[in-house]
Amino acid sequence: MATFLLVHGAWHSGRSWDRVVPELESAGHRVFAPTLTGYGDKAHLLSPGIGLGTHIDDVVALIEEKGLDDVVLVGHSYAGMVISGVSNRVPGRIAHLVFLDAMVPEDGETAVDVLPVTKRLVDAAVDGWRVPPLPEQPPPLGLFGVTEPDDVAWLRSMLSDQPVGCLQEPVRLDDPAARTIPRTHIHCVKGKPEGITRRPVPAGERTRELPTGHDCMITMPVELAALLAETATG
Repeated sequence: MATFLLVHGAWHSGRSWDRVVPELESAGHRVFAPTLTGYGDKAHLLSPGIGLGTHIDDVVALIEEKGLDDVVLVGHSYAGMVISGVSNRVPGRIAHLVFLDAMVPEDGETAVDVLPVTKRLVDAAVDGWRVPPLPEQPPPLGLFGVTEPDDVAWLRSMLSDQPVGCLQEPVRLDDPAARTIPRTHIHCVKGKPEGITRRPVPAGERTRELPTGHDCMITMPVELAALLAETATG
């Protein structure tokens, strides 16, 4: 059985994985779904000083504290930046990287480089450093791709502001060992917002699709868990 470390994206918290965790655990896997600094129950720590490096440190610290090895490291959305940085720091601890509808950076890039549309968020930041959660839009876009009213209400309850430093800080990917880690890209293909483009997936890296919106961990948790479990079997 595998060890999964699920990393949430911008505005979200570790609670966003609440429907996926039991699916994986019921199959015998070990699962961690931390909340990064500045979000959810750690929103009181939100400050202008929080950046991408803060969140990379969060995940590396958890891996080292728990003594985790052979980790399937999953990053949703912005957390594609986070897991990339983590894999560069502790490549020997990571068995597989999963980019879940996520940003996939190259060395020295920021989130704005990977997804230029995010510059609008930076430019409109409140007090120059924090971005409130995005507004709900008509279906099929909804709130991060979530459209069912009860699910929207649950999702909204966990959202908090996003520090712009996370979008402006470059990631360092200078350890060649990190590039040898197998990768899977899971794309959510329903209701893609305007201005969102994906880079081509390099040859040899596995790609899967889910017919749902961006927050597939909420809308299709069973199906997502099944795709994640694939990584544990090669």
